[in-house]
Amino acid sequence: MLDPAMQTAIAGRIHRQTSALLAEQNEDGHFCFELEADATIPSEYVLLRHFLGKPDLATEGPIATYLLRRQSADGSWPLFHGGAGNISASVKAYWALKLIGEDIDSEPMARARRWILDQGGAATANVFTRITLALFGEIPWRGVPTMPVEVMLLPRWFPFHMSKVAYWSRTVMAPLLVLAALKPRAVNPTGRTIRELFVTAPEDQKVYNINPTGSLIGEVFLRLDKVLRFAEPAFPKRTRKRAIDRAMAFVRERLNGEDGLGGIYPAMANACMAYAALGYSPDHPDRVTAESSVAKLITVRGDETYVQPCLSPVWDTTLAAHALLEADADPSEVEKALDWLVEREITDVRGDWTVRRPNAPIGGWAFQYNNPHYPDVDDTAVIIAAMHRAGAPRYKPSIERAAQWLIAMQSSSGGWGAFEPENEHFYLNSIPFADHGALLDPPTTDVTARCVSALAQLQDERFADALERGVNFILREQEPDGSWFGRWGANYIYGTWSALCALNAVGFDPNRPEVQRAVEWLRSQQREDGGWGEGLETYEPERRGFADASTPSQTSWALMGLMAAGAVDDPAAERAITYLQTTPVEGARWSEEHYTGTGFPRVFYLKYHGYSAYFPLWAMARYERLMRSNERTVSWGL
Repeated sequence: MLDPAMQTAIAGRIHRQTSALLAEQNEDGHFCFELEADATIPSEYVLLRHFLGKPDLATEGPIATYLLRRQSADGSWPLFHGGAGNISASVKAYWALKLIGEDIDSEPMARARRWILDQGGAATANVFTRITLALFGEIPWRGVPTMPVEVMLLPRWFPFHMSKVAYWSRTVMAPLLVLAALKPRAVNPTGRTIRELFVTAPEDQKVYNINPTGSLIGEVFLRLDKVLRFAEPAFPKRTRKRAIDRAMAFVRERLNGEDGLGGIYPAMANACMAYAALGYSPDHPDRVTAESSVAKLITVRGDETYVQPCLSPVWDTTLAAHALLEADADPSEVEKALDWLVEREITDVRGDWTVRRPNAPIGGWAFQYNNPHYPDVDDTAVIIAAMHRAGAPRYKPSIERAAQWLIAMQSSSGGWGAFEPENEHFYLNSIPFADHGALLDPPTTDVTARCVSALAQLQDERFADALERGVNFILREQEPDGSWFGRWGANYIYGTWSALCALNAVGFDPNRPEVQRAVEWLRSQQREDGGWGEGLETYEPERRGFADASTPSQTSWALMGLMAAGAVDDPAAERAITYLQTTPVEGARWSEEHYTGTGFPRVFYLKYHGYSAYFPLWAMARYERLMRSNERTVSWGL
């Protein structure tokens, strides 16, 4: 039991951090914190501008500062703070620095070059990096998988169809297929190359493409790739033109103004290059729109500049609203945020999800400011829960529409994916193009748990069947040690918190073995300082359990998981609250260097700068509320 002095200190911190978080709120009610990836995105921006022949000289120096400060001691660049070097990120960072004008004989560049060559050189980089190498003429086009743009014309029943891959794959691939068909050459005004990063001369390299899964079907796809490479030159020109037109029509319909194709940088950049390759003039409205969307992601931080992979205002606003609701902030401030969200509800665009659910009602919210073709199931569920908790009658129509859309988005397995249902064509992960392992959007525990939590909170009998199937999906996904995998957050802590919230929302008895195993697992992962800090290394099976340092966001997830499981009085919870109380803060954010967000496991990770602001406040306020009221049951879905 906390002593009175600690209780007073906790209440004081909650009050101060509530005020600090509200100070981050924009005038129109929304929140938007920085979203940071690794060195890849700013490096790709430099490469994009050199491909177009228009280097952004104003940003290059600050981008170089950003890249050099994030170089590891061994010369590499990692995918996240403190992580191991990554060959693809390192090749692009070195390449960007060379284009900017960094002396290749400087100590940082020499270190990077040695590391890259020790890993086998640039030829061993991933498919996306090798495509960029081919566009700059650094490697022959046989160094990338064959991707005929004619796939845009395939019928839906065919083994490969664009609707069978995830939305992010679709929006990245459509303009990329055009580039692969046209095989344009980068303008590259400096003429600088990176041949020094190859162990074997690129034209002499025998093997570039690999079987990404090592499976038999992967071998079949690898052989099919060779057949397509041989046959592609004979494809009819009229058919090719029709396919290119189909791809660009797809892009144009989803161009999404200054918020960009798919709302994500890789798709936006590919669109810019495709327009240039097709000969669109620099002042053509579509090309201007595409390039403007990229510019919106450029972020200046002191003497550094980097490029965000996308913007996260809807996610930030919703999670901040939950924290403020828990902290008993002024209702008018919370409703200001929720009113902003109401204005961004998608009510008039039947997006790509209609391929699988053609008769479903329209609803939901996107992750970004605008992205109407791609509402996000996860955001939508969290928004429903916040609006329902706020209780204002004006939110009821939005809640109803969104709930009906969520029900329609449930997959036949009982789970929910992030953007659409039934995206489970796992054989496609074996095509040579899919070496990143992130081609699909199957149901996951964390997204399913959020949907169950939100729908259960509504206490509507209409949702009983969907909830039962969702709970069964969650229970099937529980690991033998009691934890759950976290697809969109790091990692098992995130998944376990999500699952425990859902089970609590549907009224699971905390004494059930599934819940108790999860609680015991959380206890076993607590660190000596009272926090939790599971590393992103845990996405590698052999690194499960790895922890480098505690983080406020992950500690908050673990603490909220314990509270959802009824373990409010557990000594682990008291140690967690002490950790959060004593961790330094700066403004709205608790001190947190490590990344705790996941784009694609083992490929792409994220640092949500808002996570260390709203999650610790949310957890502390919930703990203080439960202790003060002597109530030990969390009453809300999330």
